[in-house]
Amino acid sequence: MEQNAAPLTRHLRIRREQGHTVLEFRGEIDIAAAAEILPHLDEATARPGARIVLDLGPVEFFDCSGLRLLYRARSRVLAHDGRLHLVCAHPMTLRVLRVTGLHRLLPPLPTVDAALRQSGTPAP
Repeated sequence: MEQNAAPLTRHLRIRREQGHTVLEFRGEIDIAAAAEILPHLDEATARPGARIVLDLGPVEFFDCSGLRLLYRARSRVLAHDGRLHLVCAHPMTLRVLRVTGLHRLLPPLPTVDAALRQSGTPAP
């Protein structure tokens, strides 16, 4: 069952779903948005064994600041023996992930449901 929560910032909403923490990035993820998101991302990824889903579904723009957030989340989750899944279906954001090679470290899944079904698979 999904637990709805009001957005923490205009660029981030966090909810619990099927034992995972879903961080839903929203709008334009640039340097200003990344600064708003970072403390909440760090808090969510600090827990040992955290199961995190980063949902980029509602993202309209994504630059290198967003890439840094994804890489930071991956590093922190792996350091705490957790699992991390990325949800992204937007063609331009997928292109950024492919061009930078981040898609190899965080293979994007098309939906949150697909990410939740991957819960038995360790993070790359």
